[in-house]
Amino acid sequence: MTSDGATHFDFRALDARSRYKLMIGTIVPRPIALVTTVDLEGRVNAAPYSFFNCLSADPPILALGVENHPDMSFKDTTANIRTTEVFTVNIVSRAIAEAMHVCAIGFPRGTDELKEAQLTAVPGTVVASPWIKEAPAAFECRRHLTLELGKSRQIILGEIVYAHYREDVVDAAALRIDPAELDAIARLGGDTCATIRDRFEMPTPKFADWERMKEVGPA
Repeated sequence: MTSDGATHFDFRALDARSRYKLMIGTIVPRPIALVTTVDLEGRVNAAPYSFFNCLSADPPILALGVENHPDMSFKDTTANIRTTEVFTVNIVSRAIAEAMHVCAIGFPRGTDELKEAQLTAVPGTVVASPWIKEAPAAFECRRHLTLELGKSRQIILGEIVYAHYREDVVDAAALRIDPAELDAIARLGGDTCATIRDRFEMPTPKFADWERMKEVGPA
């Protein structure tokens, strides 16, 4: 429905698939978490999720949105986090984008996706789930809270308890991340992804500067 040059959608009247298509095409770019977990037998699972972001630094909390299978059964990621209470979020760089894509394949339960993708699992320092050697950064997490959103999806909040960075990615003294070395990719709508290689600086203005600019105009 269009009005005044704009197109409008009543989300209350849309089905879930239509809402999904509009949301993932609009709320962009979204970072991609390549999540590693283990089951009670120690078997490793890896799967990418773009319903992912950080929510808090104190405590350090990140969030995953994990959808169930069509029959409402849990995916391996959800099942493993429920039983072990831990998971690891590996940041996806352009260099491992294709390997991440392999991990998205619907392999039979128990398949080691990291082996299929030729990625290296490194034992976790604090948690049982491994981190990926080839990833530019990884966060070991303990489950903080799980929110059940109907029957189809869980929002899993994880507390970061340990972090791993490739040496060239972080200035350890200044705690500054080099975005060029991180070279993270992001998810757009559909199958489209993007890099973050096109960047610009935009410092938040101070109130006094804003008042001065209104008086004299931009420099």
